[in-house]
Amino acid sequence: VQLQASGGGLVQDGGSLRLSCAVSGRSISTTTMGWFRQAPGKAREFLAALRARNTFYGGRVKGRFTIARDDGKNTVYLQMNSLRPEDTALYYCAARPGNAIMSVASTEGGYGYWGQGTLVTVSS
Repeated sequence: VQLQASGGGLVQDGGSLRLSCAVSGRSISTTTMGWFRQAPGKAREFLAALRARNTFYGGRVKGRFTIARDDGKNTVYLQMNSLRPEDTALYYCAARPGNAIMSVASTEGGYGYWGQGTLVTVSS
């Protein structure tokens, strides 16, 4: 399974970005997909997960970020709105075969496959 994350860039405070995670080697329809981020000097933080048609969100991004997928393109997206300077980080997508319960899907250790990360910078 290979994951290719893209869509990062520089955006102003209050702006929006959409990240993409293209998956090869396995259908995302039978895979739990997650998004995480890591800022310099900080631990990796859970953002969102998608399992079948169920979604879960981390508390700091709930209401601003939305995870979605396109089965035809085997791609998962993270739509990020109302971005803030504290959202600046390297963003990663991750995959876990099968359907994971939320307590697993919201943890870094719950995933065995990771993309390379895409950098998001929010300027004030």
